[in-house]
Amino acid sequence: MAATTPSDAAGDKPLPKIKLYWLERSRSQRIVWLLEELGAPYELEVFHRDKQTMLAPAELEKVHPLGKSPVVSVTPGGGGDAVVLAESGFMTQYLCEHLPGGGRLMPARWKEGREGEVGGETEAWLRYQYYLHYAEGSLMPILVMALVISRLKSSQVPFLVRPITSAAANAIVSNFIFPNAQKHLRMLEGQLATSGGRYLCGDSLTAVDILMSFPLIAAKGRWDSMGRWEGGSWAKAHPRVAEYVERLEKEEGYRRSVEKIEAVDGSFSATL
Repeated sequence: MAATTPSDAAGDKPLPKIKLYWLERSRSQRIVWLLEELGAPYELEVFHRDKQTMLAPAELEKVHPLGKSPVVSVTPGGGGDAVVLAESGFMTQYLCEHLPGGGRLMPARWKEGREGEVGGETEAWLRYQYYLHYAEGSLMPILVMALVISRLKSSQVPFLVRPITSAAANAIVSNFIFPNAQKHLRMLEGQLATSGGRYLCGDSLTAVDILMSFPLIAAKGRWDSMGRWEGGSWAKAHPRVAEYVERLEKEEGYRRSVEKIEAVDGSFSATL
């Protein structure tokens, strides 16, 4: 029997061939989750970090000049050159707009009768567009800074200067990182209170919930170490966010993505 090409049942068009370049201890897991939700056939190519530097291997630079992950290549089902996509928000937007299952992961764009007008967009769609950029552009920098600053207190710093670097790290966390962390979680608490449902854009899971999952799940064990929260913990100070994070971890697509990664790479942990 001749081999067949997977196709979109609705239009009987061949589906594109998708390859995700997976790097351990990276943010690639949420793209696996996205692909699982889209129901798109894909393959993973696994890369491992250098055990000394923890940097990505040079081989990834052959895929994208920055040598970072996630990166996906999308080859048209009917043949042609592959499109190589980097940046999680961009690839999320592109895949949702081009794959058959993407429609259910995006809110409706226009209010009825206001198509094409400035201000005619739905609240859910505006939120969706915002979080496509917010996850990496605003939230992740705070978390990455917290991780980098924490290294000033680690055993990698020479013992004699560690008291000085630790004092500097504590000052940066208390005066800059923690106030910003509080501001972000207050905003997210308010967004969830006014979304009209259980997710950021309403009562249905969207692609931006998948994007937001990694920073929020990875950071849930770090928030409390940043400072003193009202009620004694970040979860008590922001119960809607805590419930939202727990809901994301229980999503079937999230669990499938973790199982897929464990099958090809042995283990997975959402970590910064």
